[in-house]
Amino acid sequence: MSIRTKRIYDPAADEDGTRVLVDRLWPRGVRKADAAVDRWLRDVAPSSELRRWFGHDPARFAEFAELYRAELDQKSTAMQELADLVSGSAVTLLYAARDPACNHARVLADYLREMRIAEPGGEGSD
Repeated sequence: MSIRTKRIYDPAADEDGTRVLVDRLWPRGVRKADAAVDRWLRDVAPSSELRRWFGHDPARFAEFAELYRAELDQKSTAMQELADLVSGSAVTLLYAARDPACNHARVLADYLREMRIAEPGGEGSD
């Protein structure tokens, strides 16, 4: 299992594997024809309310991560779809946020790794 995160504005690379956009809204300035997105899973993105409250404020990131994880716990169907993608190949979670360390894709990647570890026979990597 290989899970990476990457800004959608960065060029696609062979090592990206399956490229999954995990934002609720399509990123500004990116043409769908040029995005090299294999899947767009809006349902795994934070709720609009949580996203607006967070506002990409680093001081709120820890609390945001906790609240977002609680939302993910309630999204079993969408999370299973994403987990199925991750189980077979390299996956890159694409996001539009500017900060590579303080964004929902990072929280989602960690959540997926922990999900795989918790499954019988599951293992985490990357």
